[in-house]
Amino acid sequence: MTQSRWKTMICVLAAPLLYSNSAHAHVGNKDIYQTVATGPYKLFVTVRTPLVIPGVATVEVRSSGASIRGITITPLPLTGEASKHPPTPDSMKASISDPAFFTGSLWIMASGSWQVRLNINGSSGTATTSVPVPAVPTGILRMQPPMGMMLALLGCLLVVGVVGIVMAAVREARLAPGAQPARSRHRRALIAGAAAFAVCLLAVYLGGKWWNVEAADYAAGMHRNSELHVTLDRNHLDLSIGDPDPAADGGWRAVKNSQLLTDHGHLMHLYAIRWPEMDAVFHLHPMPNGETGFRETLPAMPAGTYHLYADVVFRNGFPETETAVLPVPSGMAGAPLGNEDASAMPQAISAGQLGPAYKLPDGYMMEWEEPSPLTANTPYKLVFHLLDPQGRPAADMQPYLGMSGHAAFVKSDGRAFAHTHPDGSAAMPALILANESSGLSMHGMDGMAESGAMTVEPVLPTVAFPYGFPSAGAYRVFVQMKHGSTIETGVFDANVQ
Repeated sequence: MTQSRWKTMICVLAAPLLYSNSAHAHVGNKDIYQTVATGPYKLFVTVRTPLVIPGVATVEVRSSGASIRGITITPLPLTGEASKHPPTPDSMKASISDPAFFTGSLWIMASGSWQVRLNINGSSGTATTSVPVPAVPTGILRMQPPMGMMLALLGCLLVVGVVGIVMAAVREARLAPGAQPARSRHRRALIAGAAAFAVCLLAVYLGGKWWNVEAADYAAGMHRNSELHVTLDRNHLDLSIGDPDPAADGGWRAVKNSQLLTDHGHLMHLYAIRWPEMDAVFHLHPMPNGETGFRETLPAMPAGTYHLYADVVFRNGFPETETAVLPVPSGMAGAPLGNEDASAMPQAISAGQLGPAYKLPDGYMMEWEEPSPLTANTPYKLVFHLLDPQGRPAADMQPYLGMSGHAAFVKSDGRAFAHTHPDGSAAMPALILANESSGLSMHGMDGMAESGAMTVEPVLPTVAFPYGFPSAGAYRVFVQMKHGSTIETGVFDANVQ
């Protein structure tokens, strides 16, 4: 067996022992929640990505619209030659109690940008769509003590069995039936048993060393996000994505802006949230500053420590959320917010939980149809409404960055962050790449990804976001919707069980 096959076997065997609390794209969110429409079929797709690679991804689909008889799923790289040669698809299983709910699983065999292609057969014929899936190994969990004790016991029994077999063979193998071994044979059996025991101990020791080397090699190959390097000069914020590299100029290997894809008209979407009270939030869009790096002229911001979350998408469709901490001094002069930027100053999270209705500074109101109870790892369509000062649905609604709304879900301990859209958590450039590789048209979505503008039916004052909270705890939710030239930011708190 080749070395690469040994490594693959180790990864698969170690899969139940590995765990990650971080994530490549959205911090602390490993699962994908996406709504897709293809022809008359409407699907809510949940992809629960594996914790390790190779690993098994679980796919859940809830259908609406035209009835569906069956769905097959296929894992494919998002780009490259392999994306043109799909393997044999796997059939999803329809629920007996709910024929509109399908489940299935498939193997993801390598790290990187993947897609799950769904082939649908229903009452209105066949259709195909794809959901992008970033898949990488992200962490290691040590073996559980009960499992370790069981394996240690089995190992001891194996060593005792080997020693016993060797001793019996030396002592009795050459005896005639019914004959008793002489004392000399007993002595030779003891010597052979001791030698066998020493060989077993050496094999266990060398096996442990080999395992540790392979485990270290696997850990070194785990995905690590690029770093976000920030400097603040007065109110000018410079950002650079990359990694420290002593051999590079300036000790920093920066990602070139040409290596990134435009998402909703911008190469970077930046959330700045004052910590720990989460009582100031800014949704900003730094501009490229030369071949590498970005610059943002900050608006007036309350002094304090801000957590930065910078969303970018690489040219292979792989999304990352880079993070950093930014201290903002008091008295910093600020520029006006950009036309596509947004902000909010809610009450501190320690002052009490914000309810499902949030009053906006201009008299408008944003309301949340909050499910009760909220549970972790459950797919939801979270619905929000924008009302005018008279309590009527807001008029003159406009798309915000090409969508009817944007939302950020942030856990109060900083362990989870997700910037999502009404279509779901997948990045728009990755969604376009996935469906282009399937030979499908995104109906102008490629232009929206580049410019942030789109031509669609009138925007409604109601928006729904597919999302599942990754773990129990307190979350703060920031929702942006636009009417006329005003971008509203509603703020809500959620207690997830």
